[in-house]
Amino acid sequence: MGGSFLLFSYLLSVFASLPSFTVVKADSDLTRPSFTPINRDLYHSSDDLIEQIKSLVHRHPDKLTVETIKAGNKGYTSEITVVTYCQSRKETDDKSKFRILLSFGQHGRELITSELALRILSILSEEQFLPKMDRASLNGTLENVVIKVVPMENLNGRKLVEAGNLCERRNGRGVDLNRNWSVDWGKKEKDYDPYEENPGIAPFSEPETQIMRKIAISFDPHIWVNVHSGMEALFMPYDHKNRTPDGLPSQRMRLLLEELNNVHCHKRCMIGSGGGSVGYLAHGTATDYMHDVVRVPMSFTFEIYGDNTATLKDCFKMFNPVDHTTFKRVLNDWSAAFFTIFKLGPHQIDVHSKAAVSSMDKWVSIDEYFDGYLMGRRNRYGKKMEVLEVGMQEIRTYFRLFLLSSVLLLFMFCSRISKTGRQIVSAIPI
Repeated sequence: MGGSFLLFSYLLSVFASLPSFTVVKADSDLTRPSFTPINRDLYHSSDDLIEQIKSLVHRHPDKLTVETIKAGNKGYTSEITVVTYCQSRKETDDKSKFRILLSFGQHGRELITSELALRILSILSEEQFLPKMDRASLNGTLENVVIKVVPMENLNGRKLVEAGNLCERRNGRGVDLNRNWSVDWGKKEKDYDPYEENPGIAPFSEPETQIMRKIAISFDPHIWVNVHSGMEALFMPYDHKNRTPDGLPSQRMRLLLEELNNVHCHKRCMIGSGGGSVGYLAHGTATDYMHDVVRVPMSFTFEIYGDNTATLKDCFKMFNPVDHTTFKRVLNDWSAAFFTIFKLGPHQIDVHSKAAVSSMDKWVSIDEYFDGYLMGRRNRYGKKMEVLEVGMQEIRTYFRLFLLSSVLLLFMFCSRISKTGRQIVSAIPI
């Protein structure tokens, strides 16, 4: 009996110890996160970064101007801050100057890109300086240049990242802004991931891309750069094809990228078309639209940082430097790269070359026209114009039928005139 009691007591003590062991193990997992949080000592919040930029503009009104453009549809709204640099504000709209358009923060999780935008603007305003660059050299480089900077294209997506969704790249309603442009829009590869690449319900369905298209067409830049992170690369068109464009402009783009790779990327960066270099094709991207539709002579996508040792769920570490040394190096190297573009770009392209583009090259498809027209009207008049979206396809169809009918009528009319002419000639006596 005594032995049985001792055995029973021993078993009770063993079972009693098991829950405490399990709890300790669970607690140890909870205290060791599987992802890297945002380093608030290195990175500004979205609100603070925009405020810093506006304060910078306020301190340098002779060179910098800022505007906030808002748009929305179906209850979803967005706003984009745009900063314009020009040494003389009166010459901001001077089309004889060399024009450069830069976009940062198109994907919410790529915080480092917006930090780079702030650094570039700080250098342009001469509050910070690049190593080995003096003020005289800087002013000489920028004398005939106008630069528009979009520091955070995807503000709503960035807010989601700051709220804890560190892997979010899409906008505030789940659309990838770099798949929402019209060139080859909507095509899906075999490895298509709707979480990563949702193109939206139509080209330019999103207010952010509507705003960016309006900026690009009105500004008509000579150079476009869409800045991302995730790897180190210098891409040129195309994203939706496994090749680069033909001709001299493509050769000039590649030469400029090779210079940047040698001097600033220390030969680490991948160079080539986006579609031919990253291992997959991307459809409906901003850079392909800039090249094919806006006819920007030099259209680029830059990937400024990537950590391939990070796990798939550790998105902040994968797309952003997490230590001060790397953070500083990335900003210094890529700031210098952009100022090389500012210096070499005007020598690569004739500033008047875009004016020489034939009117035929500026034609757009019927779909493109109606998309732009209806989106613009809807932005202007709000919900009252949303009914037009329902009939967009019907309008396109009727317009095509009208054109076809007009061509047929013209053909019949010409044929009838031709027959009448032959009858008159045959009636004349020889």
